[in-house]
Amino acid sequence: MPPSAVDPPFDLELAREVFHEAATLLYNGLALDGLDEHDASAVVAGLCVDLVAKDPGAAIRARSRATLETPGDLHDPEGASAAYLVSASILQL
Repeated sequence: MPPSAVDPPFDLELAREVFHEAATLLYNGLALDGLDEHDASAVVAGLCVDLVAKDPGAAIRARSRATLETPGDLHDPEGASAAYLVSASILQL
């Protein structure tokens, strides 16, 4: 089915508001503190994918484990993995 055939579950403004609130919580909770810009961007990108999963908490925890197993080009895989877990905790997932 083409993407245009299905209406989004939320309007764009509501989605922006929800993600802004999540970003504010993560910023205030220092979830990304200690990561360089590259790794922080990678964690944010991962969270954007995981937060819309059917079970966001499980998705974030799985990504945290995967980050340690296959760090790719992360500069601080342990820090990024921890940032995922801190984010899940802050967002009460």
